[in-house]
Amino acid sequence: MDGLSDLGGLSGLSGLGAALQGITPLLDWRELPLDLASLAALAAGIGWASGLRLYALVFALGALGRFGGVQLPGGLEVLSHPLVLGLSALMLVTEFFADKLPWLDSLWDALHTFIRIPAGAALAAAVMGDQGGAVQVAAALAGGTLAAGTHLAKAGARAAINTSPEPASNIGASLGEDALFLGGLWTLLHHPLCFLAGLAVFLLLALALIVMLWRFIRRLFRPRPAAA
Repeated sequence: MDGLSDLGGLSGLSGLGAALQGITPLLDWRELPLDLASLAALAAGIGWASGLRLYALVFALGALGRFGGVQLPGGLEVLSHPLVLGLSALMLVTEFFADKLPWLDSLWDALHTFIRIPAGAALAAAVMGDQGGAVQVAAALAGGTLAAGTHLAKAGARAAINTSPEPASNIGASLGEDALFLGGLWTLLHHPLCFLAGLAVFLLLALALIVMLWRFIRRLFRPRPAAA
């Protein structure tokens, strides 16, 4: 009986090991063809995520590199440094709570206009660290543009939500953004083509939202005609 139990335990461990080996390639870019198209998809995803949850992105990639055995491409290896991991974890927790407090979230977004966009450009360029200078510049421009579009849509939507007196909608929107980030990052790592399709839809919706918010702001500050 003991022998059968030992055999059962060994088979269970073998099954677990096989499952982990099946998952690891999905999170390890060493097992993927590092062609320019694969790197471009990763750079696009990083640019998008930078405009939504920058610190969570930096921490997640760094943790994968340091604890998950993932070989980060290009210049992203610096994200696995303990100092970068510690600081990004601290800022991640700070942003998690700041993003759920009405009006503080808009102030946080306003300040991070000068952080998320250049960070998205820098991280996208770092993906292409092993490529030529022209490719890195192109990745930086694309990453910064995606970060800017995502950030502006997020900040504009949250500012509009803040006009509501109750805090539930603000908290719900923030939790929705958390879920969107986690789902997007998982899809980027496991199914990059599906992510790119979703990114195209997101960008169209974000563009429509930005146009609607701009028109609303113009009507809000349009001088009213003088009473007769």
